[in-house]
Amino acid sequence: MVKAERFYEDCVYGDCDRRNGLYVKRILESFDIEQICNSGQCFRMTRIEGGTYEVIAGDRYLEVTQSGDECIFRCTDSEYEDFWKHYFDLETDYGEYKSRINPKDQYLMNAAEFGRGIHILNQDLWEMIVSFLISQQNNIVRIRRCIRNISEKYGEKKTAANGTVYHAFPTAEALAVLGEDALKECNLGYRSKYVVRTARSIANGEVSLDAVRAMPYQEAKEELLKLFGVGVKVADCICLFALHQLEAFPVDTHINQALKKHYPKGFPKRRYKGCEGVMQQYIFYYELLA
Repeated sequence: MVKAERFYEDCVYGDCDRRNGLYVKRILESFDIEQICNSGQCFRMTRIEGGTYEVIAGDRYLEVTQSGDECIFRCTDSEYEDFWKHYFDLETDYGEYKSRINPKDQYLMNAAEFGRGIHILNQDLWEMIVSFLISQQNNIVRIRRCIRNISEKYGEKKTAANGTVYHAFPTAEALAVLGEDALKECNLGYRSKYVVRTARSIANGEVSLDAVRAMPYQEAKEELLKLFGVGVKVADCICLFALHQLEAFPVDTHINQALKKHYPKGFPKRRYKGCEGVMQQYIFYYELLA
């Protein structure tokens, strides 16, 4: 649930008073920027001080400060309305998802309460393909480092409104011209060839991202599986975190362990039809950090 408030004045959070100008204030229930940052679905979101986080999405930059339910988005009103509100999925009532949890399922009730501020982000398809190719047999800290490295080396240099210098995520065309081992210099290791070959498939039109965006879940998943290095888990992650197809339920080591322990007969997906991916995130976050 969102309670809206827009205004022009000096920010009073942290050192924001030196960044005078327009910002957008919202009172957000069931939203926690720290939990989202640590949920394993995004890798260009970083805490920079106190309750302030920087977010780089594609070629955009944002700083968000949260104190309780109060959030300050340092951007123009139009940027917030046109991009960031959708990016953070702020018009969705996550309380409704939680209300569907079987009260007898104490494990899932606990997981949802532990990760009560998580939202499923609407992220760029190409960026998520690369991110989850890199994620294989990797940890969050190293994934972030790899993505920062390739962005700084091959992404366009940009300057945010507050003077912060950052790099846009590199395009498929920028990576498609590289040798298959070139990204080893960015610490990708054997994943370098996955990213370069996939970039070539996108750049030469073998796989159309526009077409994938228009496909329903099962079709999109099958199309993504054509990309070199993309397996079932990675395809599901891309469907969930880029295409916002909430039917996707990625199963990695953490999820597999939880399913064996708490759902030996299988996770009750029928009960959570249409929001399976939200439940997956609660379980993943709970297993990762509880």
